[in-house]
Amino acid sequence: MKKIFTEQAPKAIGPYSHAIRSGNLIFCSGQTPLNPQTMLIEGATVTEQTNLVLSNLETVLKAEGCTSSHIIKTSVFLKNFADFEKMNKAYEAFFGDHKPARTTVEVSRLPKDALVEIECVAEVPA
Repeated sequence: MKKIFTEQAPKAIGPYSHAIRSGNLIFCSGQTPLNPQTMLIEGATVTEQTNLVLSNLETVLKAEGCTSSHIIKTSVFLKNFADFEKMNKAYEAFFGDHKPARTTVEVSRLPKDALVEIECVAEVPA
């Protein structure tokens, strides 16, 4: 098991790693729309926040030589399920033809009052 950390992603705001690699799988902790430089939430809309969250996830994966195309499963946490369609459009634009398995749920609150958080599992290329 290997801890993954990169200076290019937002710092963890709790006692956890950006990701853990076990064998050929990477388990990424949930990312919120934190700007890595300022550590402040960016984006007023769920679309803007989803784009930053997915970019932050990809930054973590790049530390192990992976991209979004290596993601096999995501879990999406929305503050308000009424934002599902807007989040879904940003998500689809990011992944294109790649369609990882996904779970999406509404939660009562997210860290720093973000509108969206996403975690993922990726497979390291052979």
